[in-house]
Amino acid sequence: MIAIRSFIAFMVVGCVLGGTCLSSAQEGRLLRFPDIYKDKIAFMYGGDLWLASNAGGTARRITSHPGRELFPKFSPDGKWLAFTGQYDGNFNVYVMPSEGG
Repeated sequence: MIAIRSFIAFMVVGCVLGGTCLSSAQEGRLLRFPDIYKDKIAFMYGGDLWLASNAGGTARRITSHPGRELFPKFSPDGKWLAFTGQYDGNFNVYVMPSEGG
């Protein structure tokens, strides 16, 4: 079940971003580590975290720190988003509201 959800999340992110946010299909290869909760998909692109709807539309960036953020994971209730952040060379785990903040 988890493998199927991950595959669906990857395909939805590719469709959402391929048509609305990215200028070419080649850039779509940089989309990584998607996670899905109900109608929301979180993923890493260009060193930041992004949030998109599984129904389509435009993705929005939810982090913008100069460091890298990766591996987003929704909490079981979908209210929080945990991720790995690399700031000043260290990898640490951070938590933020799933809508950004």
